[in-house]
Amino acid sequence: MTDTPRPAAPRAPLRVPLRLRLLAALPFVLAAAAYLLLSALWSDRLPGRLATHFSPGGEADGFTGRGAFAAVGTGLLLALGAGWTVFVRRNALWGAWLTAGFAGTLLCLVVHDNLDAADPAAVTSPPSHLAVAAAAGAVLALAGHALSRLVPPEEYDADGAAPEPDAPRLALGAGEVAGWSRATASAPLTALGLLFLAAGAVAALLGPWPLLLVALAVGVPGLALARVRVNVDRHGLTVRSALAPRPRVHVPLADIAAADTRDVDALREFGGWGYRVRAHRSGVVLRSGEALVVRRGNGREFAVTVPDARTAAALLNTLVERRGRL
Repeated sequence: MTDTPRPAAPRAPLRVPLRLRLLAALPFVLAAAAYLLLSALWSDRLPGRLATHFSPGGEADGFTGRGAFAAVGTGLLLALGAGWTVFVRRNALWGAWLTAGFAGTLLCLVVHDNLDAADPAAVTSPPSHLAVAAAAGAVLALAGHALSRLVPPEEYDADGAAPEPDAPRLALGAGEVAGWSRATASAPLTALGLLFLAAGAVAALLGPWPLLLVALAVGVPGLALARVRVNVDRHGLTVRSALAPRPRVHVPLADIAAADTRDVDALREFGGWGYRVRAHRSGVVLRSGEALVVRRGNGREFAVTVPDARTAAALLNTLVERRGRL
């Protein structure tokens, strides 16, 4: 006998505050304004044809007219801003500010490299400019994260959504309060994180420096996600690194339609370990096996592999039903 598949829950529209969209667009507008202002102030020191593309060693190998580069750079920033404005979420606002800071700084540095150039082919752009742009992006990311606290969480129109009748429940009295917490770890992520950090240490001593950036970008988040703590309470589901304040994933109770458990295959279903995103689902996957799976108000699923997932799912379903009766 085979189980009859359950119909997919209807997708509910997400209400994104206008303030959040404006804050996502703001850094791109500021970056474009700074880029155009510098281009105008330095116009008498710039050649008519700019070096705009460089080899890994920093030598110019691509050129664009001054006016065309100003238009392309501004268009790029505004297009990135439009994309972030449409798809931004409160907990990802820092990403919009990081993107604007990185892209805007790189464009301004390219203009600066061309100052007083008699021959654009002789212009060079040191690889350290990438580190400067990354640092500027990191500073703006912190600003974006701070500004996200001025925005209320998004809400879903999920009226009528409720856990399935046969979904697990936890018996709670009307006045009882309960919480659930469990830590879990991943041996593969720990090994990969340590491997990349070791490669970064070698790159720091011997070069090349781009390998150091790649090693840090992969190794540090990998180790941070190698051990996580999963919490369930009246605020919803929270998955955070057990080693650092970030990364952290929070699914508010108001955004949870139902919870259940199932066994997942890390490689086949999610393509690996860590924070994974697939069509209609995402998750923090540290191993194959038992996982807590929540259906969100927009129809997407979020999964986290953790022991005793059934108790967590039962508590979430009880809290979701209790909230629906308020």
